[in-house]
Amino acid sequence: MTIKVDFRSDTVTQPSQSMRRAMAEAPTGDDVIDRDPTVAELEARTAALLDQEAGLFMPSGSMSNLVALATHLGRGERFLAPRHAHVLSHELGTAAWIAGGIPLELPWSYAPGVPAPTDIEAVAAEESARPAYYELITRLVCLENTHNHAGGHFVPWRLAGQLYDAARAAGWAVHLDGARLWHAAAAQCVSPAQAAGNADSVTVCFSKGLGAPVGSMLCSSQAFIERARRWRKAFGGGLRQSGVLAGAALVALDEELPRIDEDRRRAAALAAALRDLGLVAEDPPTNIVLAQPGPDTGFTAAELARAWQDAGVGCLTMGPAVRLVTHRDIDDAALADGIGLLTRATEQLPRPGAAPPAGN
Repeated sequence: MTIKVDFRSDTVTQPSQSMRRAMAEAPTGDDVIDRDPTVAELEARTAALLDQEAGLFMPSGSMSNLVALATHLGRGERFLAPRHAHVLSHELGTAAWIAGGIPLELPWSYAPGVPAPTDIEAVAAEESARPAYYELITRLVCLENTHNHAGGHFVPWRLAGQLYDAARAAGWAVHLDGARLWHAAAAQCVSPAQAAGNADSVTVCFSKGLGAPVGSMLCSSQAFIERARRWRKAFGGGLRQSGVLAGAALVALDEELPRIDEDRRRAAALAAALRDLGLVAEDPPTNIVLAQPGPDTGFTAAELARAWQDAGVGCLTMGPAVRLVTHRDIDDAALADGIGLLTRATEQLPRPGAAPPAGN
């Protein structure tokens, strides 16, 4: 399959020329022995963006979440996370397997991907009603902003404060998986710090939305980050001259963060075009479009994805839907090309009661 327009993820972007220059020219040092100066600059800058004390550079968002959960939790302690959260469904179960946490799913009571404060309060009330020593002890609430599996829905910043208050009233900490927090902030016209709120720890990604080739950041208090640094080393994440990666992430903050809401505008145009084709696609809250065949189309999401892929459109299935993600490498011209390919491929699919396409 030759991909002509790639909507598979915002992780498929290629580093810009300015990122490549920064990677080539970045001052470096051994980050394990005496720190890398470019990494240190990125850690300080990202922590300031999120109103946190310190940051810890990571190779990936999955490692960032794993290190955060290992730092927050003792083995066999419970954490709460929304249904289909990345830490539950897309990280090989390492939250339990390696960090030793016991997960409990929260429902999407407020919005897709977003629990309500009452969901947290209900778990707290149940736990306080059975204080026997052999019962599970909860220590952490883990939220995802934006929620990938829910189509990029974000946690409204005012609600985030209420969720955090509910967790802390129970004596629990809060970790925010903010892999696409940049999009959540842009969609609400608030700063990344305001979108993150006062979570005890926050993960953000530079390779999702911002177009950097590699890297995520875990931010928290100075004391938490010092403990997290030991876990990162334990998991094989000790980095050497990693300024070559951090340099690209610094450029991403400068050049890509100001333009990130363009992705949401293009995602909205894409969803509208798909609705014109008779597909079910809600107006996306951020940069992820979930498209489903309508009840009378006669084809499945898997068949729809296969037709689009055969036409040269990169996409992925996600449950009963096909996922398409807009990003910095899809400008208006590429979007128009992609919509054209999607339109022709969808119109060729057989529908109940329709005559076969001409030429068949």
